[in-house]
Amino acid sequence: MKKVPNHGDTQAMKALILNSQGKTEEAFDLAKLALKNAMKSNVCWHVYGLLYRSVKNYDEAIKAYKFALRLDPESRQIQRDLALLQAQTRDWKGLVDSRKTMVTAAPSVRANWTAFAIAHHMAADYQAAEKVLTTYEGTLKNPPPATDLEHHEAVLYKNTIIAESGDYERALEGLKAIYRSNPDRTAVMELRAEYLLKLGRKEEAEKAYRALLERNAERRAYYDGLEQALGLDRNDSAQHTQLQDLYKSFAEKSERIDAPRRVPLDFLQGDAFKEAADVYLTRVFRKGVPSTFANVKALYNDESKKQTIEQLVLGYASQNNEENGKNWDLAVNYFLAQHYDYHLCRNLEKASEYIEKTISLNTNPQDYTFHLTKARITKHSGDLEKASKQMNEAREMDRADRYINTKCAKYQLRNNQNDDAINTMGLFTRKEANGGPLGDLLDMQCMWYLFEDGEAYKRQNKLGLALKRFKSIHDIFDVWFEDQFDFHSFSLRKGMIRAYVDMIRWEDHLRQHPFYSRAAYSAIDIYVKLFDDPNCGSANGDLSDADKKKAEKKARKDKEKAEADKKAAAAAKATAASEEVVKKEDTDPQGEELLKTKDPLSEAMKYLSPLLAESPLNIRSQQAGFEVFIRREKYLPALKCLVAASKIDNANPLLKEQTARLRKTCKSSPLSQPRINAL
Repeated sequence: MKKVPNHGDTQAMKALILNSQGKTEEAFDLAKLALKNAMKSNVCWHVYGLLYRSVKNYDEAIKAYKFALRLDPESRQIQRDLALLQAQTRDWKGLVDSRKTMVTAAPSVRANWTAFAIAHHMAADYQAAEKVLTTYEGTLKNPPPATDLEHHEAVLYKNTIIAESGDYERALEGLKAIYRSNPDRTAVMELRAEYLLKLGRKEEAEKAYRALLERNAERRAYYDGLEQALGLDRNDSAQHTQLQDLYKSFAEKSERIDAPRRVPLDFLQGDAFKEAADVYLTRVFRKGVPSTFANVKALYNDESKKQTIEQLVLGYASQNNEENGKNWDLAVNYFLAQHYDYHLCRNLEKASEYIEKTISLNTNPQDYTFHLTKARITKHSGDLEKASKQMNEAREMDRADRYINTKCAKYQLRNNQNDDAINTMGLFTRKEANGGPLGDLLDMQCMWYLFEDGEAYKRQNKLGLALKRFKSIHDIFDVWFEDQFDFHSFSLRKGMIRAYVDMIRWEDHLRQHPFYSRAAYSAIDIYVKLFDDPNCGSANGDLSDADKKKAEKKARKDKEKAEADKKAAAAAKATAASEEVVKKEDTDPQGEELLKTKDPLSEAMKYLSPLLAESPLNIRSQQAGFEVFIRREKYLPALKCLVAASKIDNANPLLKEQTARLRKTCKSSPLSQPRINAL
């Protein structure tokens, strides 16, 4: 640089170094200067693309890569980087062209052929994808060894492509050739059973599913497949006897198997159900299985089954059951406590009575299970403070148990005890974590805690902290989406193709996850409130003038103290020359900057857009969309949200209220009225 200060390629490499040091703006300025000095340098354009990729501006990065390829069409590195970005942005057509070029340039590399096939597969060109894999197999001079797992995976992947194209007969024939040799025997057997069923070859499908049940008698999907192969229909009461005999034959094979004993309770009715339920419940109560209620509560959606179970268990409780073993009374009373606590048959007085009796029967002082349920019953009664105390008492019974520790923290958050909750979680977090227990929970992406913490702050009107937690969840999902970038190359190197394809499809619907939608709804609600009242997030909003002055004075002192601490920390860091790793600092610990946004509705749109794109059938998404759009004076999108919501639940009371608001707002608008009146 000293000798040739305007050498474009050298400037581009320096820009990369600056970017790796976190000096992004300086790096971009230098990269632009490098392009000005060497417009026809593929290195400068490649670096320019890498800089855009680092800031997640994939469209501009792709443009830069393509320009670099025009200057150097033979560059494998540029072509590879372009292909990875095309996979990230789901540009399958462009990816097909890129992978074709890479295969032509290096036909001896298996990963190139596999990636070429995946590109065709994702573009829904099944024949081309199969042809690519077949062509590569034809280039092999010697058959792959039995230990070549990558080859076995590629063969199975090719088979699934054939099946997805609808040609199950040929896919089945392909499985015959690899049935004995493929190490993933379970996958081969499952695919074979599935293909046979879809081809209507039910006798063979029956044998295939029975073989699978010999390997795993607890997997319900196998029983479903076997029922279809035998032509049995659970909705046909005339076939219930055959179904019972079928499941009985599997139950008799082992006393330890639960599924064939539990599944018949789903379809049996009347006296047959009562008899089967009696046998099932008697068996598990004698064993003292604590998860019995969780196993059968799905049956409570049927009112008659719920009543039958209640009558049976009450009968057990009133009998002299010494012959049934020491676990019987404990299990029966615990079941009844959970039964009366359940929302479909809630009677909290009885639930409390039975849980107290259960606790009195318990002889293990370290078993917190029953105390946990007692706290849950108290929570359902509405006394969150008492429930939190009871859950903490349960935690004290076994301090080494992570589950009860996290459960206690959740109850503390429900009672708005944020400080107590983080201290409780801190018992199991890394002591050396940057940012303390909360920093470790952020690193571990512990979303349930972040969400509950945010909801607690929202209830306390500490909206800055609440937004900070919800934004953390939003950022975690961004990280999950960005993290797939590394797998576009890693999965091909390791040969785990089917898992890679499953990941791609899962990522396409990533923000349908309940944790994202819950956090997004709450964040949108806060931003809407901020638009309506920019001061709603202030802790002084409901105070008198005198109290406001005191609070402001205290806030100033706290701010001065925080600044002094920050300066002291900076000075200490400057003197610690031996410290190699610079820890990230939270410049907005209270979320004050989030509250100061000048355009809260634009911030709300960051959460809303994924909801409308990926969860359009959730009425809360449409209702949240309405609240944002009507405030942005975008009445047509607001109307579309109402129309979509009416199709989901036309009787929803909020829908009627929102419709009336839109109608009132649009009275003087040129927007046509008939469509609104139709709602």
